[in-house]
Amino acid sequence: MINEDSISDTLKQQRSYFATNQTKEIDFRRQQLATLKQLIIDHEPAIIQALQADLHKPELEAVTSEIILALKEIELAIKSLKNWTKPQKAAVPWQLLPASAQIQPEPLGIVLIIGAWNYPFQLVIVPLIGAIAAGNCTILKPSEIATHTSHLIAELIPKYFHSDYISVFTGGIETSQKLLSEKFDHIFFTGSTHVGKIIMTAAAKNLTPVTLELGGKNPCIVDIDIHLEHTARRIIWGKFINAGQTCIAPDYILVNTKTKDQLLINLKKCLKEFYGDHPEKSPDYARIINQTNFDRLVNLLKNSEIIIGGETNLSELYIAPTIINNVSFADEIMQSEIFGPLLPIIEYTDISEAITWINSQSKPLTLYLFSQNKNLQQKILQTTSSGAVCLNETVIHFTVPSLPFGGVGNSGIGSYHGKASFDTFSHYKSVLKNPFWIDIKLRYAPYKGKLSILKQLFKF
Repeated sequence: MINEDSISDTLKQQRSYFATNQTKEIDFRRQQLATLKQLIIDHEPAIIQALQADLHKPELEAVTSEIILALKEIELAIKSLKNWTKPQKAAVPWQLLPASAQIQPEPLGIVLIIGAWNYPFQLVIVPLIGAIAAGNCTILKPSEIATHTSHLIAELIPKYFHSDYISVFTGGIETSQKLLSEKFDHIFFTGSTHVGKIIMTAAAKNLTPVTLELGGKNPCIVDIDIHLEHTARRIIWGKFINAGQTCIAPDYILVNTKTKDQLLINLKKCLKEFYGDHPEKSPDYARIINQTNFDRLVNLLKNSEIIIGGETNLSELYIAPTIINNVSFADEIMQSEIFGPLLPIIEYTDISEAITWINSQSKPLTLYLFSQNKNLQQKILQTTSSGAVCLNETVIHFTVPSLPFGGVGNSGIGSYHGKASFDTFSHYKSVLKNPFWIDIKLRYAPYKGKLSILKQLFKF
């Protein structure tokens, strides 16, 4: 049982440790990143096992989307740290010469990272990489819903890091509430928009800045000018990895009426190719995290026109990869993020209809467009707003460290990955320096007769 005193004590200890300035040393940061990398390498089988216990996650998905992704982020941070931490020169107006200016990154202090259950390892570890690289002390709060992974993180971190530097608190809502009642220098949260609002409200009491990685209904537009097989394969993969429990999964398809029938044929073909006639028996298909989410998804299936799938098994928390036809924007399944293996199909005749619908909703975390029409690609980029856009692809933009990952509006605040992670956990301090060898008295009182001269100077 977590008590309030233990959280407060840990924070005090971390503040004392941060005050020693050791975490700011570049060599120290590199060493800690290398230690985190070693933790992952040493315990890869245990991490995979925990992910399988929580989500029935296939080994390949566990390794690629959780372990390798984190290792690559660490390697990039170690390689780039010297460059990232280097002060950047800033221009100074000639009227202020010989003054010089620079922008110097510095750590924020003590940061709180609250993870999510759908990718319960990397959604804690990847932001932690940024916090370490930036020179902070960190408190981690893994998702209590993914119990096996949460317990594993809580077990491993203390073996590799002192609690004065990185500490883990497990537990449910009560633990989160106690953590949020404390003063942090930054809070990083991954989860739902609803909980994100709670996090932001709590953070506001202490004027704590936040990064919120949320979600939303990610539209997937399918035009007529496509490669049908490749389009279907990429959509099925992006939608049904982790049984659809991915914040950037295509939430629904908006397909051109002329393409719809052929697209459906190819989607069904790909589903059978990936998971066989009985996905329940496939070793490559995950499960729903818990009964609460299972019941929610089963309820969305009611009265649906199911093209393929629809089978459920409560004892195994199994819901088949399911495609639903003839969905309208008014249907319940279109009222909130699905976050599961249900894929609604909505057809359009004019792309303007699709754009109007997308723009009438909250801004999505990602928008997908399948089209070889460059004019259409440009139109979508210019007339819609989303955290990211993928053209003729799904999900893999998340794995590109040079692309900041984050939402806009209801889908999130702030971003991370690669350099963006370092930026998120850093304050960029402005520094101005002026030598003593000259001191022009024009700016000092008495001011009489000086204004006209200053006006002339600042015209140039």
